[in-house]
Amino acid sequence: MRKVRATLTAALAATLLAVAGCATPSEPAAPSGAGTERPEVTGPRISVSYNGGILVLDRDTLEPVADLKLPGFLRLNPAGDRRHLLVSTPDGFRVLDTGVEVKGHGDHDHFFAGEATLTDITYPAPEPGHVVRHAAKVALFSDGAGTVQVLDPAKITTPPGEPTWTAPAPHHGVAVPLPDGGLFVSVGTEEGRTGAQVLDSSLKEVATSDDCPDLHGEATAANGTVLAGCTDGVLLWKDGKFVKIDSPDEYGRIGNQAGSHRSDVVLGDYKTDPDAELEEPTRISLIDTETGKLRLVELGTSYTFRSLGRGPNGEALVLGTDGRLHVIDPDTGKITKQIKIIEPWREPVDWQDPRPTLLVEDDTAWVTDPATSTVHVIYLPGNKVVDSVELPQVPNEISGVGDRGH
Repeated sequence: MRKVRATLTAALAATLLAVAGCATPSEPAAPSGAGTERPEVTGPRISVSYNGGILVLDRDTLEPVADLKLPGFLRLNPAGDRRHLLVSTPDGFRVLDTGVEVKGHGDHDHFFAGEATLTDITYPAPEPGHVVRHAAKVALFSDGAGTVQVLDPAKITTPPGEPTWTAPAPHHGVAVPLPDGGLFVSVGTEEGRTGAQVLDSSLKEVATSDDCPDLHGEATAANGTVLAGCTDGVLLWKDGKFVKIDSPDEYGRIGNQAGSHRSDVVLGDYKTDPDAELEEPTRISLIDTETGKLRLVELGTSYTFRSLGRGPNGEALVLGTDGRLHVIDPDTGKITKQIKIIEPWREPVDWQDPRPTLLVEDDTAWVTDPATSTVHVIYLPGNKVVDSVELPQVPNEISGVGDRGH
């Protein structure tokens, strides 16, 4: 199934005209792929996992350029260099080369396409967990070993070295690289998490907080604040100290967050039933890291942990089970747009099962629909679906390589 992509096509045409005009009289425009023997394309590729492999898709047509077979449940994580992904496999984090080389040119980039491949490089990690990009680094957390590997994205294809840091006890944790070379890391055991710790560049303890039961997830605001969710609010690392913001409910769990480099407000989920096997929340949280205020917004529909995203101007985006993309002003909590994309759906009980998933990069969003094996493309400035493409497999996770402003 396809729809006319008039809006997106016009936007891409404008981009290509700008690129074509980027040469100066003393610097003639190079022919497509000059010096690389690779054709120039409009942008990085998109990747979709399915049961048994990964489809790497052309960004413009969404046609598969590679079908990479790999058994097991696979998670896709941008590596931070806008070319590679880190695929969570039973053995660790395996490096996937999407095959598109990015070359910066002033305020824009050029993209040269090659072959997409699964490399032989794997960063060993029993029970691979969160992958976090921040401060020009990427941190890999192994839940099974409690180890953290901090990498330079430009060297992602070099052989793995020793872990950067090891937690006192393995747990389902997270690590965030900090601009000063230190780390924000979770504190916990296999029984659960209790809080967070900040380490300096020599991995010495700077501060510890035990005021974040069942800490989960992370996000960074435009002002540099690092945030993690708790069962009773959020824990912030801001201006060299920990700050706790409480939920309005005794049990108000914020376990998944989405930050933006254009907003000091972080988007989070919000759950209030500690005994639910599958809670279907209808409220989201907006955490203002400047004022320390937490606002709840009723959507009128439920959503899942793969429903959260941020728009090009910091808008909060939530994909609802009503099949609509809800656009929210993060400063006021007002729902400004509701874009119909797919038919209503229900969240599966098993978190690993496919469900509609939202991906946002720059001014474009992609939404998968496992019920129809379709990916829909939304041009956010126009608030409309501009393309819908059926895939040869049922999509599970979807990932880009990270936008330019990350």
